Amino acid sequence: MRVSTSQIYNIANIGMAKAQAAVTRTDEQIASGKRLLSPADDPVAATTILQITQELSRIEQYNKNITIAENNLNLEEVALESVTNLIHRMKEIAVAAGNTAVLTPDDYKAYAAEIDSRIEELLNLQNTRSSSGQYIFAGYQGSTQPFSSDGGGNYSYHGDEGQLRLQASNTVNVAVSDSGKRIFMDIPSGHNTIATSANPVNRAVPAATISVGQVVDQEVFDALFPEDMVVTFNATSAVAPAAANYTITERNSGRVLVANAVYTPGQEIEVQGVSLQISGAPMPPTAASLPFAFNTAAAPIDFAASPTTLTVSVGGRTETLDLNIAVNNATDFANALTAGPNAAKLANLGLTVTPAGITSANGMNVTLRGGNADVNNATGLTTSTGVTSTNGRPGDSFFIESTNKQPLITTLSRFSQAMKNIDNTPEGKAQFKEMVDKTLVNLNFALTNITSVHGEVGARLNTLESSKDLNLDSKVHSNKVLGDLRDLDYAEASTRLQMETFVLSAAQQSFVKVSQLTLFSYL
Repeated sequence: MRVSTSQIYNIANIGMAKAQAAVTRTDEQIASGKRLLSPADDPVAATTILQITQELSRIEQYNKNITIAENNLNLEEVALESVTNLIHRMKEIAVAAGNTAVLTPDDYKAYAAEIDSRIEELLNLQNTRSSSGQYIFAGYQGSTQPFSSDGGGNYSYHGDEGQLRLQASNTVNVAVSDSGKRIFMDIPSGHNTIATSANPVNRAVPAATISVGQVVDQEVFDALFPEDMVVTFNATSAVAPAAANYTITERNSGRVLVANAVYTPGQEIEVQGVSLQISGAPMPPTAASLPFAFNTAAAPIDFAASPTTLTVSVGGRTETLDLNIAVNNATDFANALTAGPNAAKLANLGLTVTPAGITSANGMNVTLRGGNADVNNATGLTTSTGVTSTNGRPGDSFFIESTNKQPLITTLSRFSQAMKNIDNTPEGKAQFKEMVDKTLVNLNFALTNITSVHGEVGARLNTLESSKDLNLDSKVHSNKVLGDLRDLDYAEASTRLQMETFVLSAAQQSFVKVSQLTLFSYL
């Protein structure tokens, strides 16, 4: 076979290029410290390296989560420890306050002053914020202050029951917060009790308030339990024509417990074994009216010959009125609406009827339905599809809810009020002694509840510590595997570089020799 000069040059060029590429690649490996310079060097290893790198990134994020979780839980732990110490002090005061034979009203006022300051301390602890400014006891509503005073010793919770969680490892996620409702509000009570609150739609400015209240006759209240009560302020009446008055009803049944009682701000109100106070100037209702202008051109109308009915609804209650007498004018129409059994039905709904229309003194809007064309033509009301008054405003109202739970701050508030209002008589001292016993029982329930949550917080911190150790082990192992796959063996690379350099040098020197082998050298 003949070998031309061009072939000699091509073969030499290819050989030296390959040798030079090998030397360059090894130089780059040594400079970067990496065995793989591109995925094409080892696709399987490159894929594994990518997976391990992602796992290391996850571990790094888990460790950041653990740091945040530990900070939050440590803060919660400190807050719960402070609340626990506060409860122990309150128990000491309760035990001391039980010595009614020795203590004077001034002594009780001094104790009440300390309890009031502790209530403020407890409120601040319940509104504890993290380093990021989030409220730790607000559930998912971290930017909302969870606890606030409603006045009269009442406190409201504005958070939710959510529990924030963070991922601490591939398989572990840990709760890093607790709902204040669960810790401080949903505490079992040693007896059936109440929770008082103002209706949020009340209109008085400044807002009238209801006291935290207390059960003063447990046997009577237990007979009512679990029924709730509503205190509703009425329009002036014949019973109290010049004064505000109120009615107390059972919330579900509507049964009247106290009717049209004269209201005196701050005066004690007792009902069904419960004692409470309402302060301020609650708004009475604005009467709702459904006027109609009788159309005399439509008269006479003989409902006796063609009876019809009207359905009247007020505040969720409905009555059916029968129209069965002749009507010639507005007065006749009003008489038809109040005739016979209709009068009792209207009274049951709290409605009055005049020739000008229907009025609801309690401010509840009135809805009429039914009737026929004669009614619509005579009154201008399209009652077949229903017509409703819109100008009524109910009076301010307050709720007395039966419950078997008592918030910690409510326990302290009731205890403080009891000491401020202690009656220095044998009966009053006996009643106060009963309050002391209830307070101690409820403080123990609160302590049990908080201790349980405190234990959970400690368990979570232990879980985080274990997760941190696991993440560290995973990180060390992953880094070792990553190093084996990615990092360069410098000793091997140095030896290889010397060999590749030698090959390159030999190729170059060989080419010099071969390139000189021509026939012209022998002429």
